[in-house]
Amino acid sequence: MTDTSDTRSADSEVQAPRRSRLLRLMRYLPLIAPVLLWAVPCGVLLYTGQHWPLPVTLVGTALFVLGLVVMPLAMGRGHGRRQRDRAAIIGDTLLGASWVLFTWSVLLGVLLRLALTVAGVGESQDRARIVTWAVLGTTAVLLAWGYAEARRVPRVRRLDVQLPRLGAGLDGLRVALITDTHYGPLDRARWSERVCETVNTLEADLVCHTGDIADGTAERRRAQAAPLGTVQATQARVYVTGNHEYYSEAQGWVDLMDELGWEPLRNRHLLVERGGDTLVVAGVDDVTAESSGLAGHRANLAGALDGADPDLPVLLLAHQPKFVDRAAADGIDLQLSGHTHGGQIWPFHHLVRIDQPAVAGLSRHGTRTLLYTSRGTGFWGPPFRVFAPSEITLLVLRSPQPPTSP
Repeated sequence: MTDTSDTRSADSEVQAPRRSRLLRLMRYLPLIAPVLLWAVPCGVLLYTGQHWPLPVTLVGTALFVLGLVVMPLAMGRGHGRRQRDRAAIIGDTLLGASWVLFTWSVLLGVLLRLALTVAGVGESQDRARIVTWAVLGTTAVLLAWGYAEARRVPRVRRLDVQLPRLGAGLDGLRVALITDTHYGPLDRARWSERVCETVNTLEADLVCHTGDIADGTAERRRAQAAPLGTVQATQARVYVTGNHEYYSEAQGWVDLMDELGWEPLRNRHLLVERGGDTLVVAGVDDVTAESSGLAGHRANLAGALDGADPDLPVLLLAHQPKFVDRAAADGIDLQLSGHTHGGQIWPFHHLVRIDQPAVAGLSRHGTRTLLYTSRGTGFWGPPFRVFAPSEITLLVLRSPQPPTSP
């Protein structure tokens, strides 16, 4: 567990201007990123001393140019107003492939070439060609492995979480967390069934979904989401919206989850009672809700806790980890979040860290508040997960008080 309570306040004034500059720069990423993702590998693999035969250079360059043109067009057609699933699959796959190719072109283009030079391996052309084949081989292996990682049923991550205010009667309460299922262009109805079957083996008291159910409307992705209705919990199944719901008629998803037997915690709470002790389980809309223009949707922690006994421990569902600043200010005991995907494709987690206080795992914020950030159950866009495995999480809540003997 990471303790951030001592360092975050001291570093905040230094980091704020830097983060502001980085966020401004990120506004231009949609324009410059496609060019970098395709131009850099093209240069490294074809034009840094390889001296390939002219036909090889021409064909290779043509493929990179084709990727540069097709990727943004396909993504625009797939994720824009037309919502064409086939185009989305093509664009997303090219995005993931180009990111991996870009990353390893840069890393191996510098490090491997330097190592070969220091070791005195071959002539300059030989070293350049070794780098090219190493980049292509590494990319192919990582994409094949990353695809398998993205499409498999996530492994269960189990951990005990001690909450100082949790009563002894609630010691051992089992909380299952799924998030960022992102049902989308690739039909994952069978995958969804298997995820829900796995959740049911956990015998959880409380099952939580912290948003980003799908990319697309509830009507369009209903078949993939329907297995969520089979999830079992002894106490409750609870859900909060993520930012992607607000790209796809969020109220439709709230209504569908209600229909499937889940409690949409839209700035409200419920009580979980056992052994004479009580836990407040609260949820808020995603932080993007208010800017969506959807009436009544916004993140309202005060509303979520309205009427709750302030002396009771609180488990809060909030899609984005950065909501933890507000949670810590209100003395929330444990916040469950998703959103980050753990970066999904290494080393994208470094960019995620610019916007979020945590990327994955358990961290402490302030004097009381714990935050658990899931790496997510599904994947967004590119059907790859590289060094950022998906997860179904089982958190067993622990009380510092010894259980009362019956």
